[in-house]
Amino acid sequence: MESNHAHTERAEPTEARIQTAAAFYRRPMLAVYDIFVLGMMSRFMWRCPRGRMLAHYNKQVSASHLDIGSGTGWFLDNCRFPAESPSITLLDFSEVALNTAAHRVRRYRPETLVGDAFKPLPLGDARFDSVGMNFLLHCLPGSMRQKSAVFDHVVPFLRPGARVFGSTVLGEGPHHTQRSAKLLAKLNRSEVFSNLDDRLEDLDEQLRARFTDVETVRTGAVCLFSARLPGER
Repeated sequence: MESNHAHTERAEPTEARIQTAAAFYRRPMLAVYDIFVLGMMSRFMWRCPRGRMLAHYNKQVSASHLDIGSGTGWFLDNCRFPAESPSITLLDFSEVALNTAAHRVRRYRPETLVGDAFKPLPLGDARFDSVGMNFLLHCLPGSMRQKSAVFDHVVPFLRPGARVFGSTVLGEGPHHTQRSAKLLAKLNRSEVFSNLDDRLEDLDEQLRARFTDVETVRTGAVCLFSARLPGER
């Protein structure tokens, strides 16, 4: 019980912890992100190759898309949109990461917004048919219930039938190897990750409380998730 209590205390979603996680995505890390994080770590540590995540992305993405925490924009750059000129909005807490992703997909002329997904989103009258959250939730502090505030904040901007999808590294459990468990612990100590207690079952429960057609699939130590807002698209 003491261990779980320590995890919970360390993971409280304070402004300082959100700032710490966002600070990781500065130019030096963004410069090697595609190779180091999406290439080596995803394949060899988390055992979920970026190609697997891209296939998941391609199944869900729409021509009217909101992407939260886009990193370098690799998925947006490589995915197959169902239209030649999709409408894309990028939202990120890190302005450096936001600008990096926006520049990479400038051919789509994306809208950009610096924002905190833990707070109501200043998106005005915008409405979307899909929302992507790749490798976002494991960076957010708090329990899975607390992290799921991001779902509540996007719902007002979704059209009926819109898809919410993404990927996240799961917390401690038998899905981790000895090497990945050590890395997981290190990333949590440095507060880059806040996910030691993140379980697939808890994410599934939170999604089902809000959406329909929920799918949560584990590949290695990563959960690929998708859900749909009730209604016809």
